[in-house]
Amino acid sequence: MPDSRPRDRYGRPLPPGRPDELLRDAEPASIDEVVDRAAALFDAGRFFEAHELLERVWKSEDIDPADRSFWKGATQVAVGCCHVQRGNARGAVALLRRAARNLEGTTSRGGIDGSSLMRLALDLAAQVERGGTAAVRAVPRFPRR
Repeated sequence: MPDSRPRDRYGRPLPPGRPDELLRDAEPASIDEVVDRAAALFDAGRFFEAHELLERVWKSEDIDPADRSFWKGATQVAVGCCHVQRGNARGAVALLRRAARNLEGTTSRGGIDGSSLMRLALDLAAQVERGGTAAVRAVPRFPRR
């Protein structure tokens, strides 16, 4: 279950009593619903929330253990993008490169294009390495099949 502390839209904790800025919907009923919501959040630049949804699948006991690396990689792409938003170049590159390693050799799961997601992670990591987080003008849309 996700953390219920109030957070800003980038996932940073807020002082007690401040209103939560995250979009917290009802628990998704299926992996397809998780992917649909996560992709919409990702495309809207709400990477922290997209990561929270994808993490539910990655850590779920209901998925095939052989798929765990894929879901971990998908989650790490969203977290890496969150680090880009926060201006944390070192964290962004580390997470995006780790995500690419987890996605390497995968195809698609749950309607996510694994190869395109891996390329997205590598491309963003390279942009940040070349020019810092400010070099990322826009994050591509979440790759779906």
